[in-house]
Amino acid sequence: MTQRVEKAVEILKNTGVRMTPQRHAILTYLLDTMTHPTADEIYKALEGKFPNMSVATIYNNLRVFKDAGLVRELTYGDASSRFDANVEEDHYHAICMNCGSISDFHFPYLKDAETSAAKDVGFQVTGHRMEVYGICTACQKTTH
Repeated sequence: MTQRVEKAVEILKNTGVRMTPQRHAILTYLLDTMTHPTADEIYKALEGKFPNMSVATIYNNLRVFKDAGLVRELTYGDASSRFDANVEEDHYHAICMNCGSISDFHFPYLKDAETSAAKDVGFQVTGHRMEVYGICTACQKTTH
């Protein structure tokens, strides 16, 4: 079990969440993947291991993880929500308009926007979000 999974399990236990095999598998999958999966993608990845697990189970567990601060729900218009388990560091998302893949990238200067909002208009900043849209390298290769 990775250190990130162990830490997340400990956080859940401290909030009174019982660790079931399904919950552990969903959590491990989220923490081991950097693809920002949808609930359906998680279900498809785990259905062979847990044939009796439903999509509702996935959604319920994602809500538990979200409430515990272990995942962020990413919503983009009318597409399915995606879930990001990288909550420990500030990062932003580059989204492929062709295949929908999401990649993390870092841009430390965006913190300055929060500082400016607080200073210039007295805004109490609670967070920010940035997405960059384009075509990923894999899709670029298939279209040329």
